[in-house]
Amino acid sequence: MNSATPACITFDALSAGYERPVVGPVSFAVGADEVVALWGENGSGKTTLLNTAAGAVRIFGGRLVKRPGLRVSHQQQQALPIAGIPLSGRELFGLTGATPDHLPAPLVPLLDRRLSELSGGQLQLLQVFACLRAPADLVLLDEPTNNVDPGSVTLLVDALRNARGGRAVLFVSHDRRFVDAVADRVIEVGAP
Repeated sequence: MNSATPACITFDALSAGYERPVVGPVSFAVGADEVVALWGENGSGKTTLLNTAAGAVRIFGGRLVKRPGLRVSHQQQQALPIAGIPLSGRELFGLTGATPDHLPAPLVPLLDRRLSELSGGQLQLLQVFACLRAPADLVLLDEPTNNVDPGSVTLLVDALRNARGGRAVLFVSHDRRFVDAVADRVIEVGAP
């Protein structure tokens, strides 16, 4: 992070988890206009750090400092529980406060379809773009390339390369080519 760039969020010697700590202590900050990847082995606590930033995990030590008024958008690794819910892509965008204007062409036809009719990759892509287009200062993405085809990965690369405008992105991915293509920095995460 550039010292002139104000931090959106700072993890300060933070240990976090659920019943017990599963990650930490870890220290790093993410500034506005930064795209930062969390990298590590399965079970190292990458998703736990995202969930901590979203306020959904217990902090056992250290501290999490968020810029006052920070707005967070969070795409979780598990797909939305949409079975039996007649929700369209356009309504998903509306619920997140996102604008569907100027979406990549392959996504436009998905806006008026029910989410339950979409493939896993199509749903994943809509969820990620809804988070990226939401009025947020910090976007949290957990495995955004899961279930998506190579053409869709290219759409995500383009979107994350252009996801600046004062917002920060913190994401987890096991796809090293994707990480190398979009991340300004990579934070190595290890279990406590």
